Formats: sequence, structure tokens, C-alpha cells
Amino acid sequence: MTKYKEYYEKMVSENKDIFGKFTKIHFEYSIDQNQNQETFNDIGEKILNIIHEWEDRLCKHSENAGFGSYTSNLAEKFQAEIKSHFPLIDHVGIVLGKSLATKEEGFSIKKIKLH
Repeated sequence: MTKYKEYYEKMVSENKDIFGKFTKIHFEYSIDQNQNQETFNDIGEKILNIIHEWEDRLCKHSENAGFGSYTSNLAEKFQAEIKSHFPLIDHVGIVLGKSLATKEEGFSIKKIKLH
């Protein structure tokens, strides 16, 4: 198994509860984005923090092993692995709502502060 897939599996297995919740809300969000957006963003923010932590671990491990020039490619592969399981992960932080002036549906992007 490749290193980035191994780290993905470890990340999910060490955080089973939150990834279980995110898997459920990810599915529900894919069916009805408007109704599930707030919960998706709340859980998604926690998931993004975990993902960034594990991506840092993966890249630091490679840099310490002398493969620093490959870390950006490794990070991209790790993110691609995540997106293969959670294709809507990039929607975390988007806020859907109604425009007050036109009362038409629109969207705005809310910035999330990652700790």
C-alpha cells in the first residue's frame, strides 16, 4: 500500500466517530444541500482540521526521509484520495441562502478559521 493511502487509512481508523458522522452527513448533503449545509459545515470544519494535521504528518515524514522535493506531489495524492471518498469535501464552508433583495437562491462563501 502506498504511503498516502496508508496515512488515509490510519487517519480514518483513529477518528472513526467523527468520520462516521461525516460520512453520514456527506451523503445527506449530497441529497439535499440546503437542509444539511449547516451540519455539513460544522462537522466538515472538524474533518478539515484532522485532514490538515494528517497531511502535515505525511509530508513531514517524507521530508525527514530526504524526499522533500516530492512532498507537494504526495500532498496532492493524499487530497485526491480524500476526494475519492468524499467528493463534496470542497463544499465545506459554503453557505447557501436566499437573497433578501431578489428572494432568489444564491450562495456566499463563509471563511472558516482553521486552528
